[in-house]
Amino acid sequence: MHERLTHFREILRYVPRFRDRVFVIALDGAVVEDDNFPNLLLDIALLRSLSIRVVLVHGAALQIKRYGELIKMTPSDIDGTGITDRETLNVAITAANRVTHEILEGLTANDLRAVCPNALVAHPAGILGGVDHLFTGRVERVDTGLLELLLERDIVPVIPPIGIDGAGASYRLNSDAVAVELAKSLKAVKLVYLNTEGGVRDARGAVIRQMTAQEADAVLKKSRAELPPGAVTKLTAAVRACKEGVERVHIIDGREQEGLLGEVFSNEGIGTLIHANEYQAIRQAQKKDVRAVFGLIQQGVQNDELLKRSRAELEKIIGDYFVFEVDRNPVACAALHTYPEENMAELASVFVADRYGNQGIGAKLIQFTEGAARRRGIAKLFCLSTQAINYFVQKGGYALGTPDDLPPARRERYEQSRRKSQVLIKQLSDRPA
Repeated sequence: MHERLTHFREILRYVPRFRDRVFVIALDGAVVEDDNFPNLLLDIALLRSLSIRVVLVHGAALQIKRYGELIKMTPSDIDGTGITDRETLNVAITAANRVTHEILEGLTANDLRAVCPNALVAHPAGILGGVDHLFTGRVERVDTGLLELLLERDIVPVIPPIGIDGAGASYRLNSDAVAVELAKSLKAVKLVYLNTEGGVRDARGAVIRQMTAQEADAVLKKSRAELPPGAVTKLTAAVRACKEGVERVHIIDGREQEGLLGEVFSNEGIGTLIHANEYQAIRQAQKKDVRAVFGLIQQGVQNDELLKRSRAELEKIIGDYFVFEVDRNPVACAALHTYPEENMAELASVFVADRYGNQGIGAKLIQFTEGAARRRGIAKLFCLSTQAINYFVQKGGYALGTPDDLPPARRERYEQSRRKSQVLIKQLSDRPA
């Protein structure tokens, strides 16, 4: 197990939040055939043992392509987004049935009851761009009552990328889109996409750990041509899911051992998290956050970025702090200490956990804290820095100051610290300080 999951307490910390809630887990067909699939089933069994309700959706693109080669035909559509002719539909049904059966076999081997229900009512995609898409379909309705009945009885629904209309005709569906419809209908707390590519990557090839739905939409508009096709469909689905009520969407590599647990039960994760609203991620710190904020400050002290504070001191001023959350866990902090007599405030203790660096979180916290100062009518903001001076001057709009610019009480502590930090000043209003 990953080191971050060594202690079972790390998992138990999340359990109250997820108990009796629904996870929709979407697996690419290639994930089902990977050597890690048996381990993935163990992860799912653990989720069920923690009273987390699981719905599985699967794709079959790899199997459709392979079966087409076997019978010497080229499918007209692989992933359920193009045109599906009759022959391709038959191949898709055969391939999807095989994948469904493999999943049912694996769940049974882990003592989990499972079933493949006819829970998707579909209709033809119709004529798009002047072209009839034939047997490509869209989800018209999810039989939520049927799925909820199965979940209440501890039965895992396994949903293939095939839908049936009211007349009994079958249609090929895109599994990523199906997962969104299921997550919406069941009010899932998480939608997890498991692929063989891992999370969404930036221009440097590094996995983007977390994005808001708005940021993900911007990535699609700017870099669609550079992204792999699978990343485009999943990112598109994730944005739509967030906009339509799903709070958290994860895109991870299904081949990584215990990757599902590592993504769900830790702050760090292994893939890309897309979440619904960035401003819900920043909030004022509360007493329950003292431990987390103290841990962040300790990391900053070790890096010689922050001034040391005792936990007792922090408890007294925790109301001055703001935290940035990822999946409801504080991963960054900032403080706003006010000096009413001088109508000034200090921006302090800005720190982002190392694993969330270079994602713009620090900038968002600084902007948020500055906004809080403006709303309070603060005329002048100051901060002390030893390592981020250029950032505050070039991007933050601060000017270089001197210790004489500090309020007397803060000047005294400045001299005592002997850190020789640079004083930076920013005028927020024309009101005299």
